[in-house]
Amino acid sequence: MTVKIIGAGLAGAEAAFTLAERGVSVELYDMKPKNFTPAHSDKNFGELVCSNSLKSNDVYGNACGLLKEEMRILGSLTMEAAAKTAVPAGGALAVDREKFAAYITEKLTSHPNIKIVCKEVKTVPDGWCIVATGPLTADALSSDISRICGGQLHFYDASAPIITRESIDFDKAFFGDRYGKGGDDYVNCPLNKDEYEFFVTELLKAERAVLHDFEKREIFEGCMPIEVMASRGKESLRFANFKPVGLKDKDGNRFYAVLQLRKETADGGAYNLVGCQTNLKWGEQKRVFSLIPALKNAEFLRYGVMHRNTFINSPSCLNADFSLKNSPQTFFAGQITGVEGYVESAASGIMAALHLYEKLNGRQPIIPDNTTVTGALTAHISGATENFQPMNANFGILKPLEIHIRDKKQRYAALSERALASIKIYKEVLNN
Repeated sequence: MTVKIIGAGLAGAEAAFTLAERGVSVELYDMKPKNFTPAHSDKNFGELVCSNSLKSNDVYGNACGLLKEEMRILGSLTMEAAAKTAVPAGGALAVDREKFAAYITEKLTSHPNIKIVCKEVKTVPDGWCIVATGPLTADALSSDISRICGGQLHFYDASAPIITRESIDFDKAFFGDRYGKGGDDYVNCPLNKDEYEFFVTELLKAERAVLHDFEKREIFEGCMPIEVMASRGKESLRFANFKPVGLKDKDGNRFYAVLQLRKETADGGAYNLVGCQTNLKWGEQKRVFSLIPALKNAEFLRYGVMHRNTFINSPSCLNADFSLKNSPQTFFAGQITGVEGYVESAASGIMAALHLYEKLNGRQPIIPDNTTVTGALTAHISGATENFQPMNANFGILKPLEIHIRDKKQRYAALSERALASIKIYKEVLNN
């Protein structure tokens, strides 16, 4: 039995390696080096396009650092390659990009159970396969993926920042929807005239991230960044994202402008800044949005992003094992599933391969629970949600601790210890 894997980025590389190490015959398809996407240039697989950083190495204080440790426990090729090609970067895990991609390519091309096929795949193949073509999936394959997913395919990612509930100052915010509807569905963050005008001034001064030329028209036509909206006039946000109409606190007070926050998770541990999709650099996002009085001490779980990003509406299309609901031998992995980031994409490749391997051998896949980052990301992409948006690793998506720990450092450490214990048990169950 041969498994076809489409795409040799981090997710596809991890999936191929995970299956091959378990004795499965793999055909790994990638259009390199014959063709390249607009963002790629390295002939090798596992190319890091935007940065050489794989984020924090802090296992007990950073969710991405914790995810990397979970991946090491599960035998990650990405983590092996990173360890071999690391460069000094303080508390972050950064790599020599060329050496990193070359290491992954050598491991894949030299593996006896992997056959490399250099060609563009234009349709999703029949039989056992994993589609891991990433955020820049070629047009022909994108069209076919859209067909088998019922048209539910997004071609850009325009997401607003997400913050923790605990970091909202509720002395300066209040619950409620417009005109008294919706109960506690929204948290409202009011601003007076001076606060609003200062926010807009700083928003317009803030430094923006650079988009590729091929992204600009598509993204800005599809979803207006808050800074672009604000540039149309200082009052423009008050008639859009910060509209105060129909909102008043329990004392009946009305406000000059109001930013609304909406639950991002079912338990209300994380909130989305409604309408604040942005292309600001991450440090600028923290600086500017923290000018809103209720968000002065906001703890950001994920910053807003805007870039070309092909991804499916996973909650409606995928099972928790990363297989298609209407085609159980077809699996997806990587950013196309709605995970955000290099490490998260690689982790999804491992999980898709492990689940496919269980099915291939006539067993029910075992899904890690959401006490682990791996399981929490799985729950995000397969759980029912409105307005599905990609998600990166953060502590806000993990199952809350049974006891409340107010100190953030201690809380994160406790979450990490629990996650590592869970992922070790998960590995033992798989091995048995």
